[in-house]
Amino acid sequence: MALRAVFAPGWLRYVLGVLGPGLVTGAADDDPSGIATCSQTGAQFGYGQLWAALWILPPVTAVQEACGRIGNVTGEGLARNIKSRHGLWVLRLLVVLLCVANVINIGADIGALGAAAGLIIPVSPAVLMVCFTVLILMLEIMVTYRRYAKVLKFLALSLLAYPITAFLVSEPWLTILQATFVPRIQFSVAFFYVITAVIGTTISPYMFFWQTSQEVEENKTRPVKRSLRDLRTDNTVGMFFSQVTTWFIIIVAATVLHTAHITTINSAADAARALRPLVRTFPHSGQFAQGLFAFGVVSLGLLAIPVLAGSTSFALSEARGKPEGLELTARQGRYFYGVLAASMLLGLGLNFVGVNPIHALVFAAVFNGVASVPLIWMIDRIAADRQIMGTARSGWLSRVVLALTFVGVSGSVVAMLVSYLRD
Repeated sequence: MALRAVFAPGWLRYVLGVLGPGLVTGAADDDPSGIATCSQTGAQFGYGQLWAALWILPPVTAVQEACGRIGNVTGEGLARNIKSRHGLWVLRLLVVLLCVANVINIGADIGALGAAAGLIIPVSPAVLMVCFTVLILMLEIMVTYRRYAKVLKFLALSLLAYPITAFLVSEPWLTILQATFVPRIQFSVAFFYVITAVIGTTISPYMFFWQTSQEVEENKTRPVKRSLRDLRTDNTVGMFFSQVTTWFIIIVAATVLHTAHITTINSAADAARALRPLVRTFPHSGQFAQGLFAFGVVSLGLLAIPVLAGSTSFALSEARGKPEGLELTARQGRYFYGVLAASMLLGLGLNFVGVNPIHALVFAAVFNGVASVPLIWMIDRIAADRQIMGTARSGWLSRVVLALTFVGVSGSVVAMLVSYLRD
């Protein structure tokens, strides 16, 4: 009976009906930065960091659930909640960290779009970067994000190329399962740098602000506030598929690249080689693999960059008491869209200082890991506050997982710094 209930059409309709901010946030989590970082860890360490995909799932689910719950219950974004509980100076410090992290991440993602698209379009990556920036800005200002995201969620299906590839090549599944459940630690700068990047690309500050604000936006269009059950279902599904995708990207990179002694990814073309087994039977398989990889990076970049820029705009607009929201017209949201445009243009500018886009993506993930530490502590305090959250405050399980998340992320950052100083 239980199994029949789980797989009943009514249950499936319910899940599909509640998918929203959690799914979009999870899809945006596998942005070009995520693909580059997971490809790098697979290429460099083989299956050595595969356990991270499983062990990070409970922390990222707990943090994003707390963020969504804060937005749902208070009707305000994360910035306003931080300001109310901890004061303006704390908010300013955290917003500065967020803005720096987001601009670096936006710049790295825009660079990845140009590099990936350049694999299949005979145009200079610099020109492509400018074109993508203008296109995203126009779409985000002129089209409501709700409509925009509906299309891009389908483009994110390109990530299925990684699990398909994993089943086309001969995999040591016993070794993979062992590496998934049993953490293996190497005490080196490279190991802690990359594992901090894996954590940072998964548990990212922009996701905290984005999902909190999107729960507020979601309720604005509903006659009745979204239930916590719906929110948690949406969030769990989004984070689960995000981490399953991460797991498969690491596996494919480890099997295809690491075993071929390709341990450093310096370009989009290097990362595209991981998909060649998928198209081995096609003529010109290298070009086809590059095209498939480019399609995935571009579609996910088009989904993630508006999330990054939007989270910056939400945070600064809330901190300044300005109108915010992607449903605003250009006239209504002059400040909101001004911040959004400025963050994207600054990110674009970072690409013209000679930085390797793949290296920039991994660095952006590391910076996100560092910046997320104080925010996780703040989120835990706000979500557990009876005065703010009432009966929807965090229970013991949420508090324990968030505390362990804070310790784990802090520990990875400290270990990276100690390893660097001792090297």
